[in-house]
Amino acid sequence: MTIFERVKELSEKQGKSLQRVSEDLGFSSNYFYRMKKQQPTAEKLKLIADYFNVSVDYLLGRDEAKPVNEPIDLAEVANSDDDAIWETFLSAGGRPLTDKDKAVIKAVFSDRWEEFAEKAKQAKADKK
Repeated sequence: MTIFERVKELSEKQGKSLQRVSEDLGFSSNYFYRMKKQQPTAEKLKLIADYFNVSVDYLLGRDEAKPVNEPIDLAEVANSDDDAIWETFLSAGGRPLTDKDKAVIKAVFSDRWEEFAEKAKQAKADKK
């Protein structure tokens, strides 16, 4: 995959046209199409990588990994019972999550938001 193809794919994932990305970065409107024939400078590669939250190596095709700052879907994590997922993506103050931490996160980001909000209100009322 070429740099152009990677940039095009990344822009499509964000729902943006290449022209819009060019404008956002301060490039000419047809900058990315010129990349088909001419390699971008290191400085431009860095700007593009930062814009899409990927590494320059990813743009160059040297790193097949996904974008470095891909968003984490907390609802997906909260509904998972796989401890490896919890330990890979989440911590509390730099320490591993306790079972209590996990229970709170599951309650907040699971499909039971309203139930959790009601329990919080009840707990607050009980303290008074």
